[in-house]
Amino acid sequence: MKSREPFALACPVPLSQYERVVLAHGGGGRLMHQLIEGMFRPAFATAEPALQHDGAILDPVGRRVAFTTDSYVVQPLFFPGGDIGRLAVLGTVNDLAMCGARPRWLSCSLILEEGFPMADLWTIVQSMAETVREVDVRLVTGDTKVVNRGKGDGVFINTAGVGILEHDLVIGPQSLRPGDACLLSGDLGRHGVAVLNAREDLGLQTDLQSDLASLVPPVLRLLEAGLEIHCLRDLTRGGLAAALVELASSSGLEISIQEAAVPVREEVRSACELLGLDPLLMANEGRFVAFLPPSQAARALEILRAEEVGRDAVLVGKVGAEKNGTVVVESPLGGRRIVDLPAGEQLPRIC
Repeated sequence: MKSREPFALACPVPLSQYERVVLAHGGGGRLMHQLIEGMFRPAFATAEPALQHDGAILDPVGRRVAFTTDSYVVQPLFFPGGDIGRLAVLGTVNDLAMCGARPRWLSCSLILEEGFPMADLWTIVQSMAETVREVDVRLVTGDTKVVNRGKGDGVFINTAGVGILEHDLVIGPQSLRPGDACLLSGDLGRHGVAVLNAREDLGLQTDLQSDLASLVPPVLRLLEAGLEIHCLRDLTRGGLAAALVELASSSGLEISIQEAAVPVREEVRSACELLGLDPLLMANEGRFVAFLPPSQAARALEILRAEEVGRDAVLVGKVGAEKNGTVVVESPLGGRRIVDLPAGEQLPRIC
């Protein structure tokens, strides 16, 4: 968990005068200007002028681009292994990576609740700024709004991202083919269990951290190796099960996985058994599946395992020839069960 004690840099907004967000910080006047100029602009400063206009002018140099948007409402805002700011940046660049794109530009809109501690806001902003530098993208435009006390749950963050496609592949459910190998980049469920334990104070005796991480490096390595990637999908809300069900439904093909091949840490498995949850449905923020021809699976695993975020990558299943749009989990004893989406969420407010 990131420290909420002394910041690496002193917050430029005068905390002694405004220790908490007030409605005027979103009113378009002097206090909003002070917040933007004193906190946001220095944190996200680049060599070029930024965040000074209603939008940003981008030059994609005639290439295909990927565009995504997402909103983040996680509770608690600070959790083992991350916080809402880092989650917002990584969640957005990961979505671009799943399109096979190299992330380049981000936007960020903050919806703040009146009374939110300015010190906590500064911690979140610093975390975002650090993560932006880490993944080598530019945050080029943004917006701030403040809502009445009790109406915003502290902080909501909306982001959008643009990335460049440096290849001619069409990566998506429409490119899935019978026989494709299904690779999983690592163990499941750590984000969901870490957030649940922090939120509900369950007292689980574990130092388990969220798996929150950038998926850009392993994806770019796969593409740079010239592998024929057919589909990529990150495993966020709904976990591995939800991702596969969506892909099977979109493609109309059957996807089968071997239950024994799916890596789950013992702490996660124990927590799920205690709470009656399914690890296959637990949320992740640093895991993905990749589909490609079976002849390229070994090389792909070698590349994934060379990256920290993919060191536990495994072959977990394949795409079948059956055109029934279902997901089948095969047990070690040979049993088969069809996986479907749950009627509700196992754990809301997870990202």
